[in-house]
Amino acid sequence: MNPEQLSRLGFAEHWQAVWQARPDAVPARLARVDRSRAVAWSVDQVFEIDLALYPGKYDLTVGDWLLLEVTDGVALPLERLPRHGCIQRRAAGERADQQLIAANLDTLFIVSSCNTDFSLERLERYLALALDAQVEPVIVLTKMDQCDAVQDYVGPASALSPGLRVEAVNAKDPASVEVLNAWCGAGQTVALVGSSGVGKSTLINALCDDEQDTQQARDGDDKGRHTTTARSLHWLRAGGLIVDTPGMRELQLPGCEDGLDALFEDVVGHLGQCRFNDCAHQGEPGCAIAAAIDSGALSQRRWQSYEKLQREQAQNARSIAERNAHDKTLTRSYKRYQREARGVKGRRS
Repeated sequence: MNPEQLSRLGFAEHWQAVWQARPDAVPARLARVDRSRAVAWSVDQVFEIDLALYPGKYDLTVGDWLLLEVTDGVALPLERLPRHGCIQRRAAGERADQQLIAANLDTLFIVSSCNTDFSLERLERYLALALDAQVEPVIVLTKMDQCDAVQDYVGPASALSPGLRVEAVNAKDPASVEVLNAWCGAGQTVALVGSSGVGKSTLINALCDDEQDTQQARDGDDKGRHTTTARSLHWLRAGGLIVDTPGMRELQLPGCEDGLDALFEDVVGHLGQCRFNDCAHQGEPGCAIAAAIDSGALSQRRWQSYEKLQREQAQNARSIAERNAHDKTLTRSYKRYQREARGVKGRRS
């Protein structure tokens, strides 16, 4: 096994030094992660890993690279290689946890459809996640064949960020989908995200050789059922890899200030230009934001979206930090209790 063989699976040169420190280990990439089981691909083998043997030791997601010790066909994880291009969100519900979506990505296909599912605000959330992770975002607009004015969707989506690529496709037409092959070549890893019913599974079928289950979107609201139930890695016909993900009804941002600043450059450029340093942008005299909106240099929708996402990610970042601090306190208390219990037991004996 050599790096050239591994490169087809997305193995990058910067991991070579880590592997050389464990020359007998087998590099393998996670193709699926369940609660207690993971499936990993090496160049010529597929390994099943019993995660129940390593509770809490590895926080794994699809796309991660592991170094494995393989004995008689049994794979034991030794180390997870450092990640790049890791997409995550705040987990749905009340728990202040971060949920990993996929790791070691080159491109994020953000899928929406040319119907009532289309939402600039939702697209901005996905774009912020991608830019924060330094993953190239590409907006893929499906169901163009069911739309009379595709440009009504392509234009507003393209305006969300300078240089943003937006591709409109008919996922049922292989020739239409070929435009996406530019991001799907050997050694490249793409993830597919979007709401249920936008045609992600149909798009996967057009890009890959294996078939995904598909269901029609509901009449009336263009929303669909979850046909993909777990994140999984698939080979692309163009030679790369793609991560399919379940549809997301809720996308809460974790702390991703860098992503928001990169996405909202048009807003950030006006911040700090107000007459007063403590301007709250609520109608104060000399407010640069208000002046930009009045002049048409900045849209009211864009400013409101930025404000909302900044508040949300700041609150989520605090909640996650508080949860982590709480967990650390519990861990220290538990370890102190164990030490004290061992001390009492020792004195009794």
